[in-house]
Amino acid sequence: MHAITISEPGGPEALVSSEVPDPVPGEGEVLVEVAASAVNRADIMQRQGFYDPPPGASPYPGLECSGRVAALGPGVSGWSVGDEVCALLSGGGYAERVVVPAGQLLPVPEGVGLREAAALPEVVSTVWSNVFMVSHLRPGETLLVHGGSSGIGTMAIQLGKAVGARVAVTAGTKEKLERCAELGADILINYREQDFVAEVKEATGGAGADVVLDNMGGAYLDRNVQVLAVNGRLAIIGLQGGRKGELNIGALLAKRAAVSATSLRARPLEEKAAIVAAVREHVWPLIAGGRVRPVVDRELPMSEAADAHRIVEESGHIGKVLLVA
Repeated sequence: MHAITISEPGGPEALVSSEVPDPVPGEGEVLVEVAASAVNRADIMQRQGFYDPPPGASPYPGLECSGRVAALGPGVSGWSVGDEVCALLSGGGYAERVVVPAGQLLPVPEGVGLREAAALPEVVSTVWSNVFMVSHLRPGETLLVHGGSSGIGTMAIQLGKAVGARVAVTAGTKEKLERCAELGADILINYREQDFVAEVKEATGGAGADVVLDNMGGAYLDRNVQVLAVNGRLAIIGLQGGRKGELNIGALLAKRAAVSATSLRARPLEEKAAIVAAVREHVWPLIAGGRVRPVVDRELPMSEAADAHRIVEESGHIGKVLLVA
């Protein structure tokens, strides 16, 4: 089969279409014929040499895909050859076929096209696990989402609104903020021109954000603690602003607040399966009911993976960029 491989760490040109061995499903695994995959920041980090796949995972990039079941490994039940599915991956989505643990497989939700479904597994699993399973966002609370126009951000807005939360977002352009508003965001903050701490405090009568979903890491750590409400929860899921920052523990104590930091890719299979099961139970009905939808900026052929990476690196997109077979 053909897959997009990484010749050596570097720029987008390091992504090369290569002939590679066909994957074979093992115990508890399913072989999926890929219709589409989606570009994530983690793929870019892997291409640059900063984020190796976990042991035993496919060496090719791609943390989510959609397609059709092509074969079942031993011990798999509940799925049939030909089923239309999408999947959370540890790698390998940029390929014609990929092997997936059965617990990380989801049916394509009602009302979503097969290729479009590739935009769902990674972002929905990330948002649901961090905002709801860890941070326990509740109706009436305020959720602050950094990078509101990203794939993660566009999904967090919709899920926050679906449970009755008030949603604040940061983004860098008027166009991106307008798209966030269309998805339901209540508080729009241009991080290039406004101080998100001051804006959120003003909009909440001084209370602050109950939950913050942060993709920046070190650069935002101090201000994220400042913006937290009493009993607030900060969920860090990215390091775009650096790995290190100074944590004001005194402020954290005074607010009885909490900081969590999670990644999804390297979690044990049983943890991923639990997250995927929760997504299927809680989010898939929202999608089927039209209250939540994937946001796809554009589709490119898999052979143009390098161009797709350039678009995402330059933040020249809203929602997800897909690579289609």
